[in-house]
Amino acid sequence: MPGAKTRRPAVTIADVARAAGVSRATVSRVMNGRSTVDPTISARVQEAAIELSYRPSNVARSLSLGRTTTVALVVPDLGNPVFQQILGGVSSAAGEDGYRVLVADSAEDPSSEAAIAREARHRCDALILVSPRMPDAALDALLPEVSPAVVINREVAGGAPSLVVDYADATVQVVEHLVELGHRRIAYLAGPAASVSDGARRRGLTLCCERHPDLEVVELTAGSDIAAGHAAAPAVLASRVTAAVAFNDLVSFGLLAALNEAGVAVPTDISVAGFDDIELARYATPGLTTVAVPQEELGRHAWRELHAVIDNTASVAEATRFGVRLEVRASTGPVPRTAARAETPAETPAAPAPHDSPAGDAEQAPAWALENGVPVLRRSADHVALSRYESGAGLPTIHSPRPYLHPVHSLAGVPLTESGPVDHRHHYGVSLAVADVNGTSHWGGRTFVTDVGPTLLPNHGRQTSTGTVIDPLSPNLLLDSVVWTDEHGEPQLDERRRIGARLLQDGWALEWRSTLHAAHGPLEIRSPATNGRPGAGYGGVFWRLPIAESTRVLSADGDGQDRAHGSTSPWVAFVQRHRDARGGERTTTTVLTQTSPARHWFLRSEEYPGACPALAWDTPLHVPAGGTVETGVVAALVDRELDAGEAAALAAGLR
Repeated sequence: MPGAKTRRPAVTIADVARAAGVSRATVSRVMNGRSTVDPTISARVQEAAIELSYRPSNVARSLSLGRTTTVALVVPDLGNPVFQQILGGVSSAAGEDGYRVLVADSAEDPSSEAAIAREARHRCDALILVSPRMPDAALDALLPEVSPAVVINREVAGGAPSLVVDYADATVQVVEHLVELGHRRIAYLAGPAASVSDGARRRGLTLCCERHPDLEVVELTAGSDIAAGHAAAPAVLASRVTAAVAFNDLVSFGLLAALNEAGVAVPTDISVAGFDDIELARYATPGLTTVAVPQEELGRHAWRELHAVIDNTASVAEATRFGVRLEVRASTGPVPRTAARAETPAETPAAPAPHDSPAGDAEQAPAWALENGVPVLRRSADHVALSRYESGAGLPTIHSPRPYLHPVHSLAGVPLTESGPVDHRHHYGVSLAVADVNGTSHWGGRTFVTDVGPTLLPNHGRQTSTGTVIDPLSPNLLLDSVVWTDEHGEPQLDERRRIGARLLQDGWALEWRSTLHAAHGPLEIRSPATNGRPGAGYGGVFWRLPIAESTRVLSADGDGQDRAHGSTSPWVAFVQRHRDARGGERTTTTVLTQTSPARHWFLRSEEYPGACPALAWDTPLHVPAGGTVETGVVAALVDRELDAGEAAALAAGLR
């Protein structure tokens, strides 16, 4: 037929043998990579194959070798990102050796796991079992049938290499972190009953309880996925714990979502931690504290062990243990003060010192001390924690990482700062946050762009402590040297920071003074207001208070947010009524005064409570190269309601 194409016959191994002048067996050995063929003959065969465009048959090759060059991976739940990462590690490592990977999912069903494993093994050369759920006896019986095999996350008696993550130590690291933060009643959201790694976590919990006799662990039934964590939230809240440790990160995600839906703040009301450090953990809201497991390396190492067994070069099978690393993020924080005091409701706070002096007497004055590397301010008389100075190093880049004070408590233990709240995740206690320094955001979140509006830009800078010390002569004074860098890591300015504390006749005072030095060139400090958003002159030592049952603002210019916002009042005050976990009420007054020449107050009380003396209210602030600018606040924290006259008198004594 005109135009019809004639199919070219496929080139066979016999064609290559004739062209090279060798036998078909020799061609087969060359194509299969055998080293028993003379190099000269091998080269002749390779040239003939290239010239004839010969492609060996995978089926024929498998029959010749007695291998399929495939291995099977059996997992309990392929939807779990941990198992996906292990699969990725196995696949990439096996691919380098010419192998492919088949995957079988047992859907968390221990009863069908062995049958699935046997069927998978019939289709391939070897098997990798990841976190098998079947009982020990069933696993011991299965391994000889499916050999060669490697087991991940399960130590076996013998006959197969096993790779084990030290989840007991991982649990100890998480719980010790929470204990250091003051938590003594912790929930554990248990994983699948058949999970051996869940048993390892329980061993870690037991060890922690032995170390800390006052630690109470409440075990709650959960599972291994997001839905399990979401469903466990009511039980977590009913248990009145201050922290929850979930079986894995997925369970943590479900719990975080349910707590957010219920209006429970993390970590202000309850801390949450997980295991595995899957890729999404750092992007959770808030960022999830978890234990990092070398997931992909587990897969690569499993293949190396299995490949050695396949090639008969393996030594006696042994268990390989993998260590873990705690990743502390924003989902864990200090124990809520109201919860810490709930166990002793009849306790009456120690009376404040009956005087106001820079340090108070030695028995009463607040003092800083390093606790596990973190500066903590405590009242000397009873060691009650008044505040912590966090480095902020682990904050998300989009939040403009910076050191901050949180929590700050009144003498009666009422928290008067908020960190990472739902309304503005980039608000952190008391911090020096500035929206625009030479175009770089040290505030976090979106940047106001003229004629565009709030826009998320890749312009978030970082403040890094380079020398935090407690004054040896005045332990109530914390000194810090801070370097501000732009989004490219280039230094912008140097800061010298002084954070002091003293007792008052009717509470205590916290003083933050900062000197900004334009040591790396001139500075232009701006705000959304200077960029075209009227009234949004925020930027300075910003004090973010918690949302309370009610908040009332006082100032020298009158009552209410509208009178205080934009004013140059020498002081502003937040009178708040708080409700504790047991339904009781407390009233506090937070009086803020300025440490520098009068600036305009940026203040909010209706959307959220917070205030700062604005560095750039409606005009940019220019600091020449080598110049300095001073800023700060002095706050009085009182466990009762003050009227305007009392607040003004108290403020006058602070400056």
